[in-house]
Amino acid sequence: MNLQALIEDIQQQVLPFYDQGRVADYIPALASVPPHQFGIAIHTLDGREHACGDADTPFSIQSISKAFMLALTLQADGEQLWRHVGKEPSGNPFNSLVQLEYEHGIPRNPFINAGALVVTDRAIGHFGDAHARLLAWLREETGNAGLMADQAIAASERAHGDRNAALAHFMKSYGNLGHPVETVLDQYFHNCSIAMSCRELARAGLFLANHGLSPQTGTQYLSRSQAKQVNAVMLTCGTYDAAGEFAYRVGLPVKSGVGGGLLAVIPGKMAIAAWSPQLDARGNSVLGLEALDRFTTRTGLSIF
Repeated sequence: MNLQALIEDIQQQVLPFYDQGRVADYIPALASVPPHQFGIAIHTLDGREHACGDADTPFSIQSISKAFMLALTLQADGEQLWRHVGKEPSGNPFNSLVQLEYEHGIPRNPFINAGALVVTDRAIGHFGDAHARLLAWLREETGNAGLMADQAIAASERAHGDRNAALAHFMKSYGNLGHPVETVLDQYFHNCSIAMSCRELARAGLFLANHGLSPQTGTQYLSRSQAKQVNAVMLTCGTYDAAGEFAYRVGLPVKSGVGGGLLAVIPGKMAIAAWSPQLDARGNSVLGLEALDRFTTRTGLSIF
């Protein structure tokens, strides 16, 4: 199969979907991103790389960072992590306070904001500076020693992070955060503000397609069972309250971010990253979803 020709054709098919979404504006620094951009990149386990469009343009990975943070923390924390955060889809917006109150400060899953804050808190307990540890890992996996958080976006998130602060304080009141709220929030905002390209993102996510083993460095980041757990939670919870639609249309573990990125995993084969900054009503990239839908439909590569 000529994957390069395929993604170039898919790029042309999805461009008419421009302006069916809108760039995230609740974080002001994201609102200024030019909307008409699209990139896609594929890294395969046998060493092939394919990319087209704006695949080398860095963008804020936002909640895609939660998948990498979950993997790092699960490696260090093991099964104990799941005492502090659940594994079930939320069915609610990613920043909901209501569900957290019903469930006594235990977030429904690691990919809603409350869950990611708990995972960050657990990571601080193991690594001290969890953001620095995450950056070091991503630099090693991508080969980009200059990979950084976008400080303007981090500052913008902090200035407009009252809802996340409320979530953190609420969980702290239940004893489900062990470190100062401001420390957890600062590292969480910086994680979300990391800037990566599609090409880098697909390369970094390849360990999840390889049962936890990095093809780049040979490091076993997760056990086979833990890699299965991360992929399972990505499938059921990785695109917020649109996880059912993604499972139906794409049929892969996917993690999205409001920067417009999507990271998809085909176990045993490849990782795919797509990016376009215009989002649908549930915070997922419009063109990214269309591209992944077409890719799995035309190749027959899904987990189902």
